[in-house]
Order: sequence, then C-alpha cells, then structure tokens
Amino acid sequence: MQPNTTKESELMDKEFDRPINRKDTASQKWEKYRDSDILPMWVADTDFMSPPAVIQALHDRIEHGVFGYTNVPGELNALAIERMQNSYHWSVSQDEIVWLPGLVCGLNLACRAVGESGDTVISPKPIYPPFMSSPRLSDRAVCTVPMKETEGHFILDLEALEESLCERTRLILFCNPHNPGGAVYRQHELEALADLVIKHDLIICSDEIHCDLILEPGLKHIPLASLNPEIATRTITLMAPSKTYNIAGLGCSFAIIQNPELRKQFINTKKGIVPDVNLLGYTAAIAAYKDGDSWNQEQLNYLRENRDYLYREINQIPGLKLLPIEATYLAWIDVSGAKLANPAHFFEQAGVGMSPGRDFGDGNFMRLNFGCTRSTLEEAVRRIKVALANELPA
Repeated sequence: MQPNTTKESELMDKEFDRPINRKDTASQKWEKYRDSDILPMWVADTDFMSPPAVIQALHDRIEHGVFGYTNVPGELNALAIERMQNSYHWSVSQDEIVWLPGLVCGLNLACRAVGESGDTVISPKPIYPPFMSSPRLSDRAVCTVPMKETEGHFILDLEALEESLCERTRLILFCNPHNPGGAVYRQHELEALADLVIKHDLIICSDEIHCDLILEPGLKHIPLASLNPEIATRTITLMAPSKTYNIAGLGCSFAIIQNPELRKQFINTKKGIVPDVNLLGYTAAIAAYKDGDSWNQEQLNYLRENRDYLYREINQIPGLKLLPIEATYLAWIDVSGAKLANPAHFFEQAGVGMSPGRDFGDGNFMRLNFGCTRSTLEEAVRRIKVALANELPA
C-alpha cells in the first residue's frame, strides 16, 4: 500500500525502527558474533522485516502445501521486462532473461562462459570479494584495476584499465552501484567505459544488484547495457530483488544477456551445475516487484537518514573519513588516519563487527552496514567513538 499521509509515513518509520530479534535463526550475519557483545554490521543484508506483500505471498504459497519442481513463472518474467522498460527505457525480451539462485554464481558463470582457461579477467579494486575469487575459481587470471576518487565518489580508473589490458584479456567485471564505495555511475562515465569495451572487443559483466537502492536525490541508475545496442551485445547484466527487499536467503537473481551466442554459452555453462531458483524465491520476487516499490521508498527514506547521521558522525571522529554515499546501505570508511595495526580486530574489541577492508582489496578501510535500526547505528557510533578516544593520543 502506498503511504500517502504523514501519519502513514510515520507508522512506516516506526516499522523500520522496530528491532527484529534475529538471534537463534541461523542468521549468517548474527551467528558470527552470537556469544559476544559485538554488533553485527558486516554482511550485506538488512535487519528490516521484508515488505508485507512479500510475507503474505509466502504465507499464501506455503498454505498451498505442495513444493515441487517449479518453472519460471510467466508473471515474474513479465514483471522484470516491465521493470526494465518503465525504470530505464530498456527493452528486454523474455528469452534474454536467465534466472539464477544467486548473483555470485552469475559472476562465476560469466568467468567460465567467456574465453577459456588461462585468459585474464579485469576486476576493480576495492570490490566485493567474489569479483576477485570468481576468476581464480574459473581457472582465469585476475588483474585488478584501482578505483579513483572523482568528484567525491569512487569510480573505475579507465586509463589504468586500458593500460592493464593484455592479449588474453576477455572479460571485465563491473559493479554499479559500486560495492563497497556506494558510487552511482553517471551516463558519461558509463559511455566512456562502453567505448573502451567496444574498442578492445571485450565482454563485460555488470553487477547491478543495488540498482534499487539509490540514496542521493537527483541520481538515477542506468544499466550499462541500456546505453546502445552495441554495448548490449557485449554485456551480461546481473540483478536481483534480494538486497532491496531483504530476501537474499531465498536465492532469486537473474542475468539479462541480449547476445544470443553469449547467452547460449552462459546457459550451457550453467547446465548440471547451477540449480534452478526454488519456488519460494520466485514467489517472493513476484511480490517484491509487483507490490514492494512503495515499501522501498519508505526504506530509502529511512536509509537516507541513517546515511546522513553516519556521515556527520564519522567525519567528526579523529582518524576516520567517510565520503558521501550515493547508493546502497554500505559505508566505506577510511580508517587509515587512526593508524590501527589490525582495524577489524580493533573494532570487534570495541563491540562493532564490520567487514575488513582487506577482504575488498584495501586494508585502510572498513565496510559498515547501516541497514539497521537507528538505535543500533547510534550505539555502534558510540562504541567507535569511545574506542578511538582511548586509542588515539589527545
């Protein structure tokens, strides 16, 4: 239901403020620190209850009582196609969509489907860890290219990328919005990347899983493949409702591959190895894409307030620095000024469990998940302040 009054919006805010007990639920996020007084603010899932429409749809499907093998629902394909058209003016057909039980397997499939053993895959750095592991697991060499700070956000350094290309480079892995930096790529930045891909006869796999989590007013997600037909034939686009609607545990993602030959290679690589999406994953995805957008608008409002609070507070703490966050619920915090020997251990000792920057390729940073209640975030900031006040010289 679309909140259309101040009172309804206030009620929705209270829903996001409501603590949900995730202990003893086999939650990966919360199990990590189950016997410690450490706030889990690492892995990228939120502590918000999923949209009411999703929960109701799952209840209805469970009441049916039969959970057999399931084909891709036609309604879900139609919703994905409609979403691409309405959101991005991007025309996609049903046969161009490949459903997957997760986005990480999509990265691995892309690495296996493009080129052959021994070829080189380009990955940004810092980046979500599977970008660096997927090529290696696929018997490919990985070449990392640095991100650079431009106009207050981290983007891929295209000059460095072009210089790193070698005879056996076949694939570029790309992330927009960027995880962990939170950057939303502008059209001219995407066009420059597309030109490079076309010029060097490459394929690009674009992870766009956070596309529905744009926090900065005035910015808009643009799928790389939507720019023009030529880059579309060279792009594997990965998307999912999982991060937006907190349904990652149900495993439902998809690839859009408009090049028939590339799509065939991708599907053939998938056969016999990657299972189909389970029926509850499909059910949740349909409900999310059909009836979850108004809920997400309220979530975005809440996340913006969390982001703004965190930005103000972190940048007042000596030794820490946080650039503006344009998208996602992930803060990429520069801790280099604190001169900590082991940042991850230090902050865990302080009672805040963040993702170590070294896992993303830069040990000078920590990644903090602010997709949580405001009270949790405020307590995390308090603990960080106290710990650093006792660590840093006056």
